[in-house]
Amino acid sequence: MTAPGTPRGLTVAGAGVVVTGAGSGIGAALAARLAADGARVVVNDLDPAAARAVAARIGGYACPGDAADPVAVAELVGFARDRLGAIDLFCANAGVALAGGLDAPDEAWARSWRVNVLAHVIAARELLPHWLAVGRGRLLVTVSAAGLLTLLGKAPYTVTKHAALGFAEWLRASYAHRGITVQALCPQGVRTPMLAAADELSATLLEATAVSADAVAECVSAALADDRFLVLPHPEVATWYAHRAADPDRWLAAMNRTQRDAERHRHG
Repeated sequence: MTAPGTPRGLTVAGAGVVVTGAGSGIGAALAARLAADGARVVVNDLDPAAARAVAARIGGYACPGDAADPVAVAELVGFARDRLGAIDLFCANAGVALAGGLDAPDEAWARSWRVNVLAHVIAARELLPHWLAVGRGRLLVTVSAAGLLTLLGKAPYTVTKHAALGFAEWLRASYAHRGITVQALCPQGVRTPMLAAADELSATLLEATAVSADAVAECVSAALADDRFLVLPHPEVATWYAHRAADPDRWLAAMNRTQRDAERHRHG
């Protein structure tokens, strides 16, 4: 018998899964891939029509709602347990990518904090009491490579994604020995509506190496089998993360050169 906290991977076939922000992009691809692998999936999205369309396409259950609202999340978790019996995997995927630096309005900061950070806290509060009681549970937090590195042009996004990574790390460090597996999905550019709507600087930085949402879902599928903490659809991000940690001054100087070059290009 496996002791609580021992890494053991997730058997996706037959598992009960919830995916937030699953009406499009990475969330929709995750829901589809997990359903194809045999999971029973609850699709959550702020857009009811999008949630229902994805659920119908994959043979899942739709439960629209705001993944950053405590009442809605409690309803989502209750709905999922009623339909699935248990939640084996909760993919906290909903997020926003709002542009701006010091000019970003307070609302952009507040919304980014609520969706990109507090949504994960709210989900964990709902999920962990039951998971701790049974000695198992898995939370996949969609962070971003911006949470490991920095995305120029998007201060609210970068700062809150760093916070999301910090919360995921804290959960993993605090509860791994009690059977709770926390993983952080950190893609770089992904061909989704979010990237299509990106500002010029972000698009320039991300588009060249962007991958499909299906490729991200494929990477997640592999990561669920081995319990790795960082799930990196762009493997090169691990190298850059190591460079950043080893020599932060050199890393920041390189990032600043990129910023200066972008400003020169923009102003001719």
